[in-house]
This record gives sequence, structure tokens and C-alpha cells, in this order.
Amino acid sequence: MQNELKIKKTLLFLGDIAVLYISLFLALLIRYQKMPTSDLWQSHFYPFSIIFAGWIIIFYIAGLYNLHIAVNNTNFFRTSLRSIAIAGLTSAAFFYLTPQIAITPKRNLLIYLIIFFVLFYAWRSLYNGLLGSYLPKNNIAIIGLNNQTKGLINELVSKPHLGYIVSFVFDGEITGEEKIGYIPVIRDTKNLENIITEKKIDTIILASSPHQSEELRAILFNCLPLKISYVNLPNFYEAIAGKIPTESINQMWFLENLSEGDKRWFDILKRGYDIMLALLILILSIIFWPIIALFIKLESKGPVFFTQIRSGKNNKPFKIIKFRTMAISNNDFSPTRADDKRITLFGSFLRKTRIDELPQVINILKGDMSFVGPRPERPELIKELEQRIPFYHERMLVKPGVTGSDQISGEYHSPSYEDSLKKLQYDLFYIKNRSIYLDLSIILKTIATILSRKGV
Repeated sequence: MQNELKIKKTLLFLGDIAVLYISLFLALLIRYQKMPTSDLWQSHFYPFSIIFAGWIIIFYIAGLYNLHIAVNNTNFFRTSLRSIAIAGLTSAAFFYLTPQIAITPKRNLLIYLIIFFVLFYAWRSLYNGLLGSYLPKNNIAIIGLNNQTKGLINELVSKPHLGYIVSFVFDGEITGEEKIGYIPVIRDTKNLENIITEKKIDTIILASSPHQSEELRAILFNCLPLKISYVNLPNFYEAIAGKIPTESINQMWFLENLSEGDKRWFDILKRGYDIMLALLILILSIIFWPIIALFIKLESKGPVFFTQIRSGKNNKPFKIIKFRTMAISNNDFSPTRADDKRITLFGSFLRKTRIDELPQVINILKGDMSFVGPRPERPELIKELEQRIPFYHERMLVKPGVTGSDQISGEYHSPSYEDSLKKLQYDLFYIKNRSIYLDLSIILKTIATILSRKGV
């Protein structure tokens, strides 16, 4: 299941790499009207390889490795055109700002951009077609009907690009509901094995344990020769949604899934790149801080910086630092709400661009925060939520972050009980799966969120 998605994305990535270099070869062939010599190819290969790495990052930030965009051709064309234009301008700047490179490919770069766009669009259109034809083949069935089952079905219906079609749900104890939307619910095991064969089921999701039914257990066992994969619902849900279903969490979940001793070297490395990145951002941005401060002071009275006590790793309190984005007058300093009227005009811009969070590099350098981690919350709010949400305290097993899985989810989550429950799902997913790759992925997606002005 997860491997299939990785294979699709890997194929997409390798195809893009091939198109990048094939386009370079054809550009040199057309420009010089002869087969590129070894010297000509090498003089272009190395500098272009540097900019190609930047192109891949730009494509990733733009979402071109999101399979949902691959299915949507209109969105894909618009996104591709914008991304290639940005990549082209970046490449031109690179060549002119590095005069030590022996080539200044004005015409070569223009020819390259035209060839690449044509080949890239052709390759991606072919891939989109192959992907679209592949989607109906991932037929799944779910054993057991409960709230987790319905949540999973909603995820799959809202994300057709994942390529999973729920053929039916089996639950022998159901008494009233015969369908979930358009998906039939089977009540008995009489023809279950035949239906599995007829529907060409690839994967069976176990939402309830077959231990309770000897007949069901025998049917599923007899289906082993059909090359069917059996996956429990929490693991499948985690793989396709990027979050942990809270209904499946208990003490044993933490004991089985959180091997904190194995993360020791990762935490040391993470601290290293947190410091280096925080110093770099501080050095590059500090010259703009007085200008930001001036605009904040001109729009409303009050301090430039907003500080507040938040809970860090292992519930250790610290003082978070941000640029102030709210008016001070008539402000009860309650948690931020959607379309909050207390946010100033310039404050709204700071929030949308995440510039208000720049001073948090100081928190990172002090060791209170990391770039990636759960959102830091107020102690009084945590105390209240801990009484209502099981294992809410465990989200503080790691340092809070400036950004994280929840922040890039595309959803606005308030401090309410319902939204905090959703945030906990993303936080536990990050704590369980945190790695250098996941951190980099979240940082790049955060950049994409900022550029698309979807910040909150």
C-alpha cells in the first residue's frame, strides 16, 4: 500500500531527472547543430546539475510530486508553467552571479527551457494517463464497521488520487445500515469468499479482529492463495492520511511504536541543523527587523514583540517570542480564532507570510524549540485538554516546533477540543515517524504554504 505510493513517486522523480538531462542534450544538439563533444557536454553537465537540484526542490515545493496534482491536468499545467518559469529565472541568476563558471548560456538556457517544457509536459501527461488507468485496480474491502471505518472511507473518498476503491464493508453484526454512501455493507459470510474473488480485492483492511469469528477467520485464511494483503486499519489509516487514529491509541500503542532510544542520534543531528539554520535565518533577516518593528508601532500602540509562556518538551515552560500581530487595546489575550478581529492589517500580512515567527529563531538557539515539531501550547490550555483527551500529554515527548505536520495539513485548527484532537493525530504521527527526511519534507511544504499565502 505505502510501497505502491513510494514506487509511483519514485518513478515520477526518476522520469523528471531523465527529462532534465535529455533536454540538456537536445538543447546542445540544436544550438550547435552537431552531436555534443565530450568537452562541451562536461562543461554544461556540472553547472546544470547544480541548477537541476534547485529545480527539483522548486518542483517539490510547488507540489508537482503530489499525486493529486498529477491527476488534475489543468492544475498541473498551470503549476508546471509557473514552476518552470521560476526555475528558469533562478537558473539565469545563478549563471550571472557565478562568473567563475566558464559558460554564460543565454541562448542555450532559452532553448533548454522550451525543449524541457515540451518534454516535461509530454512525460507527465503520459504518466498522468498511466496513473489514471492504474487507480481502479486498487480494490479493497474492510472487515468491521465502526467510526474508524467511516473515517477511513471519508479519507479515501476525498483523496481519489491515492488509487483505492472500497468495494464493500463486511460486518456480521450490523442491524440497520445497508450502505455507507454508495458502498455496500455485507451482513453474512455466505458468499464472502466468492465476492472477494469477483471484486478482485487486492487488500483487506481489518477494522475488527477476526479472532471472534471462526467462520470469518477460515474464509480469510482460504483467500491467502489469491495474493491478498491483510492490513490492520490503524496502520493503513496512518499511511494514507499521515496521522494516527486516536481511537486506536492506548498505552500499548506507545510501548510498541515509540522507541525513543533509537532516536538519540537523530535528536543530536536535529539539534545541529536547528542551530545552523536558525543562525543563517537570523543573519539574513536581522537587517529587516527594525523595518518590521516600525510598521508594527505605526499601526497600533504596544510592544514590537509578543511574548507568552508556552509548554515545551516534557512540559517545561518557556517564553515564546513573536512579532506582535494583534492590537493591545480591548484584547483579552484569549486563543486566536478564525477571522480574529484583533489581528491588525500588517499583522495579517505577518501571519500569512509567517514573518511573525522569525523571532522564534531565538527560542531555537536557546534550545526551547526546534524548527519542526508539535505546535507549542499554553500551559493552562494543556491542563484543560489533558483532562479531556487521553494521552494529550505525550505530544510533549519532543520539542515543540515553528512548523509541523499539523501546520501544513491545510486545515485551520483552533484550540478547541475537537481541533486539538485532530492536532494530536498529526503530532503523534510526527513523533512516531520523525526523521531527517520527514523534517525536510515538512520544511519544504511549509515554504509552499507560505508562497501560496495559506498561513493562519
